[in-house]
Amino acid sequence: QVQLVESGGGLVQPGGSLRLSCAASRSLVSFYTMGWYRQPPGKQRELVAAITSGGSTNYADSVKGRFSISRDNAKNTVYLQMNSLKPEDTAVYSCNARSTVYAVEYWGKGTLVTVSS
Repeated sequence: QVQLVESGGGLVQPGGSLRLSCAASRSLVSFYTMGWYRQPPGKQRELVAAITSGGSTNYADSVKGRFSISRDNAKNTVYLQMNSLKPEDTAVYSCNARSTVYAVEYWGKGTLVTVSS
């Protein structure tokens, strides 16, 4: 059993910053591909950022230069630093862990980020 728990969501003003955290119930951050997804109101879920076990990162074009994904293997935690937030960033942000070797995928329940003045 694997559980992912997100935290750090909330209400922020445009231009503000927020850091999301995703804590895993057991060691997997170091060898799974970890990703952050979001689902804006009335829209489909989309990939925001991902980091592989080898450290390679990938970002959606809409967040490049503003968001940064990182991980702390010792703490089994992945982070999403969000800067220069825009109203369009408002969404439920969910943490994802994926293993190609074992063909399994896990999801957190999500945390709400609201960007509004």
